[in-house]
Amino acid sequence: MSVNKPLPHDAARLHVTGTARYVDDMPTPAGTLNLAFGLSAIARGTITAMNLDRVRKAPGVVAVLTAEDLPHANDVSPSIHDEPLLSDGTVHYLGQPLFLVIADSHHNARNAARMGDVTYDEETPILSIEEAMAADARFEDGPRIYTKGDVDAALTAAPHRLSGRFDMGGQEHFYLEGQAALALPQEGGDMIVQSSTQHPTEIQHKVAEALGVPMHGVRVEIRRMGGGFGGKESQGNALAVSCAVAAALTGKPCKMRYDRDDDMTITGKRHDFRIEYDVGFKDDGRITGIDFTHYTRCGWAQDLSLPVADRAMLHADNAYLLPAARITSHRLKTNMQSATAFRGFGGPQGLIGIERVMDHIAHTLGLDPIEVRRVNYYAPAGDAQPSDGALSTKTTAPVKPTTSEDLTSRGAQDVADGSGAEEHLPQAQGLDAAEVDNSTPYAMPVTDFILHEMTDKLLEDSDYAARKQAVADWNAKHDVLKKGIAFNPVKFGISFTLTHLNQAGALVHVYQDGSIHLNHGGTEMGQGLFQKVAQVAAARFGVGVEAIKITASDTAKVPNTSATAASSGSDLNGMAVQNACDTIRDRIAELLAELHQVHPDTVRFEDGEVTVANDTMSFAAAAKLAYENRVSLSATGFYKTPEVAWDRIAGKGRPFFYFAYGAAISEVVIDTLTGENRILRVDILHDAGKSLNPALDIGQIEGGFVQGAGWLTTEELVWDGSGRLRTHAPSTYKIPACSDRPDIFNVALWDGENRSDTVYRSKAVGEPPFMLGISTHLALADACAACGPNFPDLQAPATAEEVLQAVKRARG
Repeated sequence: MSVNKPLPHDAARLHVTGTARYVDDMPTPAGTLNLAFGLSAIARGTITAMNLDRVRKAPGVVAVLTAEDLPHANDVSPSIHDEPLLSDGTVHYLGQPLFLVIADSHHNARNAARMGDVTYDEETPILSIEEAMAADARFEDGPRIYTKGDVDAALTAAPHRLSGRFDMGGQEHFYLEGQAALALPQEGGDMIVQSSTQHPTEIQHKVAEALGVPMHGVRVEIRRMGGGFGGKESQGNALAVSCAVAAALTGKPCKMRYDRDDDMTITGKRHDFRIEYDVGFKDDGRITGIDFTHYTRCGWAQDLSLPVADRAMLHADNAYLLPAARITSHRLKTNMQSATAFRGFGGPQGLIGIERVMDHIAHTLGLDPIEVRRVNYYAPAGDAQPSDGALSTKTTAPVKPTTSEDLTSRGAQDVADGSGAEEHLPQAQGLDAAEVDNSTPYAMPVTDFILHEMTDKLLEDSDYAARKQAVADWNAKHDVLKKGIAFNPVKFGISFTLTHLNQAGALVHVYQDGSIHLNHGGTEMGQGLFQKVAQVAAARFGVGVEAIKITASDTAKVPNTSATAASSGSDLNGMAVQNACDTIRDRIAELLAELHQVHPDTVRFEDGEVTVANDTMSFAAAAKLAYENRVSLSATGFYKTPEVAWDRIAGKGRPFFYFAYGAAISEVVIDTLTGENRILRVDILHDAGKSLNPALDIGQIEGGFVQGAGWLTTEELVWDGSGRLRTHAPSTYKIPACSDRPDIFNVALWDGENRSDTVYRSKAVGEPPFMLGISTHLALADACAACGPNFPDLQAPATAEEVLQAVKRARG
């Protein structure tokens, strides 16, 4: 069977040979025009005059458009129509598009866009959390609050209580392929748009709105993206709409792409957060009550900030049963790029808050941070079966250890003592089993919790106990270089929290020669979605993957699609394709059964052949026979996620179909004189259910971990006092490089299957591994804590400068 096999990415050969086509590689017709935005030079104010004469006279310029020249809606917002394509006279952030240049080349358009003469009535921008709170600048009337239990009473009665504050930065998506779009005008006012987008239907909707045509007049196609990470869920709207409007006005194809500087200056980032906490707990570290307050800078327009902030609240518990919890969320409006979707969609920000609390409690009580986490875990799944081990693994062999000056020495290794899940039952946590409410702060029961067993397995396989002792021994002998080791679990909810988005469609054709044409609503951004879905189709027909033709995502083939986001690509589209394939397969089976006078259930599709009674034929022969008997070999498929229901205002319900789990241990070393630090070793055990493709899933886990570690260490977004983004290029914004990955990088998949009825019992794997990178930040904090008696209070990102400050705080 094709599923559960580690097949290579469908476009791997194209990627490594440089022949994979992206939007900017598409051959364009003669006379194609190129576009660029003229950008605001201030962060807040009103335009008093805009002289564009020099722009219009610049070489190669065909036309220049302002908001007044747009034929219909001047909006590219994915939510509440608060994001004009071109400024309507008000400026909201430095880098906001003011006018659009249409020229004969990309170079000429970009040069001309810099020649605008704009004067402003400038106002003081709102940039900080404090300024936004003082001005009551927010996207809802007040804070959103989710509550479970009597929090104030729990805090008052707690044997121990502490409070703290944790600030974390945002993150630039830094997809390798920048934003790009190409619009091709058709007869009758129709438009074909090629867009580097995770959400073709949203592009179709916004283009139709901008042109004043029905959605059927716009066709959007995308074969692949060079990375998305959420940054192409809504941020491509402006380019696609600009190209379509310009193409409609000029009658010529129009193309637009951002250079890297423009991309980073114009587009939104991950939301940065501040989390304040007040927590009460027992002598063993068990939390009795906790009060979280989230502050997030959302930028100038709403974009997707409300659901992002909601998901941060929904993951404020992570893996921990909180008897009493209050989560308050402020969604603040500031004069900077509108923050947007990013891998994890707020989940990482909420999750790291409780992980910080766990470490703070452990430090205060002098306990092992892992044991504090264990005692707070949700009760295990009632029918959970301990696993025999890892299903599949990938290990990067250690490089030869170098000198201490290179920060790569390692300690001895041994086997840790594991403890069974039965030790973590509610009774062992000091709770009455009859009174345990094993539910989240938003009232969703947790019935599939497997982190007890996963934790035990990871601690044993990684030799945690011996390595922790080796780290302590190292730190006792070394004053300059200090090591740290830390563990973090992940419980991540899978589904869109906007319930109606949990649906997908597919279109499958079987041709009379047995070849299969496959289309679905998901988009390929390097994650291997197309290959996974092709494996599902191949398995349903019992043929090899080579029989499946994977085609570009196309709104003319599958309508009303949801974004490829929320880790739902395989779950939704895999099931839709399965349904479509089963329809065709059953039609063929019914024909063959009728011809052979047997029941359709006896017809078998496997190994490229179809067997009925004592007759075996190739799948191609069966398809040809069906065609000759006038059996339809085309079908649509549809799937909607069951059981989800969510009231975001009340903060109650079941927003997720199931949870995906993971756990990581990171070991690091810091230089206490410079703040320089390195990740020495990482061990990961991740739950992908019954993996559709273990090779692709392990790749996603590795990449997600490194991206998560980058968010919390090297990647720092800096705005100056005027609202200008100073880290707008790779020279000043540092994503992790190959040399930043750990020398020892062990990744294993948990041997189990999804308890929920997903496609072949697999689990989503796009976003959850990102949060395993939190273990690197916790390990750096552990290293800083080795420098003195005080809690190091390490903030994020943990740059070299921040590590030095944490060392000083630890020393007092």
